[in-house]
Amino acid sequence: MSLSIDRRGFLIGSTAAFIFPRDVSAARSDWYIGKIPDRPFDIRLVDKKKIPERFQRQSVAYSGREVVGTILINKQERMLYYIDRPGSAIRFGIAVGRDGRRWSGEAIIARRAKWPGWTPTANMRRRDPTLPSHVPGGPRNPLGARALYLYRDGRDTLYRIHGTHEPWSIGKFASSGCIRMLNEHVFELFGTARDGARVIVL
Repeated sequence: MSLSIDRRGFLIGSTAAFIFPRDVSAARSDWYIGKIPDRPFDIRLVDKKKIPERFQRQSVAYSGREVVGTILINKQERMLYYIDRPGSAIRFGIAVGRDGRRWSGEAIIARRAKWPGWTPTANMRRRDPTLPSHVPGGPRNPLGARALYLYRDGRDTLYRIHGTHEPWSIGKFASSGCIRMLNEHVFELFGTARDGARVIVL
């Protein structure tokens, strides 16, 4: 596999679609203002002034019929809603799939992982043969600090709700189909959502 390091200290392949920081301090450190102690790596806190206000974490009214614990994802809005109590939801800004790499429907959370490893799918590696076969969990990993694995009819959809080391992508159509959140936000969702929770993607 051919990789190179750009002038910002980023490890890159032959395309700009995937960028792996050589170390966490190289990942545009001006975006970060603190940390959440975590093991084996700390979770860096993003300066919210750099995130458009509409994509920041907010508590909002919810008048739908879904039960508490349901996760609703609106791709067009680039928002994830976690229904935390009757009549209320916590709304998070997210990044979603680029054109042609978006999906809709229902799934459940069947697995959760801390500092997950990332294995590109066969389709990803066909599109870009220079992608690594696997990236271990850590600050360099595109899945960030936590991942919620989405299953349908007992089978892995290969889609995840996960963190990101690219906080500037929140609010954009930027991923290969997965749902990206700020690491601190997916850390919160990971600790709140339960296995078996229903996920509805609109």
